[in-house]
Amino acid sequence: MTISSGENSSDSTSPLARLAPLEAILFDVDGTLCDSDPFHYQAYCELLPQIGFNDGKPITEEYYIKYISGKHNEDMATFFFPDDHQRGLKLTEDKEALFRRLAKDKLKPVKGLYKLKKWVEDHGLKRAAVTNAPRENAELMISTLGLSDFFDVVILGSECEHAKPFPDPYLKALDVLKVSKDHTFIFEDSVSGIKAGVAAGMPVVGLTTGNPEHLLMEAKPAFLIKDFEDPKLWAALNELDRKAGSA
Repeated sequence: MTISSGENSSDSTSPLARLAPLEAILFDVDGTLCDSDPFHYQAYCELLPQIGFNDGKPITEEYYIKYISGKHNEDMATFFFPDDHQRGLKLTEDKEALFRRLAKDKLKPVKGLYKLKKWVEDHGLKRAAVTNAPRENAELMISTLGLSDFFDVVILGSECEHAKPFPDPYLKALDVLKVSKDHTFIFEDSVSGIKAGVAAGMPVVGLTTGNPEHLLMEAKPAFLIKDFEDPKLWAALNELDRKAGSA
């Protein structure tokens, strides 16, 4: 589900340079490492009519982006069944199981992911996956992408006091990795995730893999990129390298 990304109008001359020397990068999973939203959307389109949601009609992509994308399942359970949380949780569990069946062996990395992976490894940076996804989903996506040995730790929103958009998962990642927020930045693709990273006090590079620019910009990312090959990203990384070298 790729929404037009266009060009980010904000000034991003040196959005990451102040982080030098860089210690770590934190990554969201869904929509950031791989374009998984189409499979989540398809799963909701199959299941929601069965419970009579939206008068039995499939939701639109716009509705999915505005109300569902990036949200934690505890919140979605209440959203769909405000008076029956257990029934809501059962719906989200069924949806995640369907997502895994739909996505298995079909997930593709976001363009440039392995180029960035090499850069991270070459620089000896610490790294964590920080996600609102259930563990089974996170492990499926990470292993399918061949990144099981790449991440030092996987932090789940469900294992924190509060999931994204609260900062707790990103603060926990900093604590586990033993790195400073002043030398760490984040990759995210959702409004919820960007808000969590900003609230945790770190710059967030937003990806327009599944959400429109105007919504992402409202969450105040450092800048937006189309994918991991975007020249804006590499200009920022190169400048960060230059500043670290001069220091």
